[in-house]
Amino acid sequence: MEQYFGASTPKLGFGLMRLPKLADGKIDVEQTKEMVDMFMSAGLTYFDTAYVYDGGDSEKAAKAALVDRYPRESYTLATKLCCWMGAHDEESAKQQFYTSLERTGAGYFDYYLLHALQAGNYKKYEQYHLWDFVKELKAKGLIKHWGFSFHATPDILDELLTEHPDAEFVQLQLNYADWENPDVTARANYEVARKHGKSIVVMEPVKGGALANPATAVQDILRQADPGASFASWAIRYAASLDGIITVLSGMSNLAQMEDNLSYMKDFQPLNEAEQTAIRKAQEAINGIKSIPCTACHYCTAGCSKEIPIPEIFAARNKQLVWGQLQEGAADYEKAVAGAGKASDCIACGQCERACPQQLKVIDYLKDCAAAFER
Repeated sequence: MEQYFGASTPKLGFGLMRLPKLADGKIDVEQTKEMVDMFMSAGLTYFDTAYVYDGGDSEKAAKAALVDRYPRESYTLATKLCCWMGAHDEESAKQQFYTSLERTGAGYFDYYLLHALQAGNYKKYEQYHLWDFVKELKAKGLIKHWGFSFHATPDILDELLTEHPDAEFVQLQLNYADWENPDVTARANYEVARKHGKSIVVMEPVKGGALANPATAVQDILRQADPGASFASWAIRYAASLDGIITVLSGMSNLAQMEDNLSYMKDFQPLNEAEQTAIRKAQEAINGIKSIPCTACHYCTAGCSKEIPIPEIFAARNKQLVWGQLQEGAADYEKAVAGAGKASDCIACGQCERACPQQLKVIDYLKDCAAAFER
């Protein structure tokens, strides 16, 4: 018997949110197939997508690269229902499940999640009776396990798990950079979930790729501890070393990232004490660095009336803040806003802040970017 739900699940999951792209912006399905084959050959089985990822193309890619090519019992597939993106009432929210089932051709989902619960939207899941809906789906055999992904404060998480004790797992943003971040409250959310006895799927272990190329001070610490380890490996192994983890999702975008992740997660070993010490030093270094903690999920851009490429603008500004690359950051900004909205075009409607899973003060950050780039 497992010590907790999902204890025997391989600790690396394939997140299908940041799949490789072709020149026209479409998902590179052929490269995705190669990545799926490498993942499956390593004995790993957990795949994660969502109704809203890539406008539905992520679920379609899961069908082409995975479902149509492997026996159904050989892998587990997770997807999600988002009642605040792509839905305008209870009926359209519930329809997402059936659309996901059609897109993937999976027949059923091993894991099904209510997607990205936040302070501004979590009551809508109750209003639309979606907690009851997922239980009905499980009773019909259309899903095997259900839970929710969460981007809010520990008091709300405690409220939800108290009201819905039959949720089987929670998906949380956990990484060493955000462990004590007051805006993300990673540690506190983790502790609430474990207090309720819930297993955890980890999202954003590499913080949208930021921890795959951290600031120089962090790189120096980690290189000294293990010169041969990739920076991404530190982040993913840190999350996987926590107690109660089902799997750690990595949104791999190319074959090289897949190869690197498999090199240390095929036969996963938790961080030892010396490695934990290095992580603590890295956390101290991160706390002294000013940056915009955007994970480039692009939820903010879907409803932006000015079509401002917010994550790309923030990435350009971070190039200046973290690396001191002033000219390179300015060049990236000009490229990002070519044919799109500029930072100064923001009308402060607040749509982006309501959508942001990181609870960022997007409007203020855009003002800073406008001041830095549009002088």
